[in-house]
Formats: sequence, C-alpha cells, structure tokens
Amino acid sequence: MSNLINELGELALSTRLMRLSEGMRKDVTRIYNEHGIDFESKWFPVLYVLSKRSPLSVLELANEIGYTHPSVIALVKEMEKKKLVKSVPGKDDGRKRMLHLTQKALDMVEELEPLWHVMRLASKQVYNNGSSLLKAVEDAEAALEEEGYYERYKKAELGARSQEPGAGIQKMGGRGRASGGKPKGGVKKKK
Repeated sequence: MSNLINELGELALSTRLMRLSEGMRKDVTRIYNEHGIDFESKWFPVLYVLSKRSPLSVLELANEIGYTHPSVIALVKEMEKKKLVKSVPGKDDGRKRMLHLTQKALDMVEELEPLWHVMRLASKQVYNNGSSLLKAVEDAEAALEEEGYYERYKKAELGARSQEPGAGIQKMGGRGRASGGKPKGGVKKKK
C-alpha cells in the first residue's frame, strides 16, 4: 500500500505503527468474536499480566505493561464493568487498590490460551518474514527510554538552526515564536 503517509518515512512512524496496531486489533477482536468470547484485544495486557502476577496495584500494573496510570485505570474500569477484574483494598494500605482477576476472567484465560498460541504462530509469519520488526521496536523503546523524543527533537532543532544562518523553525516552515516569526492570520481587531 502506497500513500502520502508511507512516503513520509520516519516522520510518520507513530502513525504507521498506530495503523498497524489498529488493523491487528480489529482482526484479533474478530477472532475472539468467532470463538464466542466477549473480549476486546485492548484488554489483553491487563488480563495477561494479572493472570501471571496477581494481585497488583494500578501503579504496579501500569509499570509492568508500560502504559500510563490513567490509561490503566480506564482499561480496568472497562474490565470491572465486564466482571473480569475486581479491585480490593490493600492489606497494608487500604487506600491502595489491589487488582485481581475474577473467576470469570480466569475461565476466559483458559479459553484464550489456545487462541493466543495460534496468534503467536500467525504473528511470526508477519514479523519474521525477513524483517526484524520486533527487534526494531525493542531498540526504539530502549532508545526513547534512554532519551525521550522531546529531548531528541530539541537537539535536532538546535542542529538545524546551526547549519546555516537564519535556519531553524522559520526555514523549516514554522512561524512560531521560537523562530522569531509572527503567526499568520489570527484574530483581527475591530476598528
């Protein structure tokens, strides 16, 4: 598939990864539906981690799956409504919510494990066809953990400005304050 987003290369990497993820999630949800399992693929990391390590606090779960605290809370609330996750006060600190899978979820894991095995085989066909997507993703995650994207942008911005006089944001098409330019248009004052 060729389109403008594909032509942008590294600039649209996040968009392309999201597109890849959304396509796979749609198909995985279809597989669950075909097997009569009422489960959304976005819940997978929560269900899987809690099936292996339970109980966990929301913060521990967020750290384990690499999601933000608010994202995990949103997923857990959805799963609580479906009676897949239950939250109980912590033994040492009653304010701390400890998350467990319900019996319904544990039974569901048993149904899902054979599907996950086949999904792993199908995924290997996609990811191991001569490319090393998983390795590239791991490398990118490690690089961003070492130094965030924002910091890398700021360094690149300085480099672009130093390459030639007057370069920087202004020459790259921006009109923001960082380049000394004034925004186009805006609100006109009534006379």
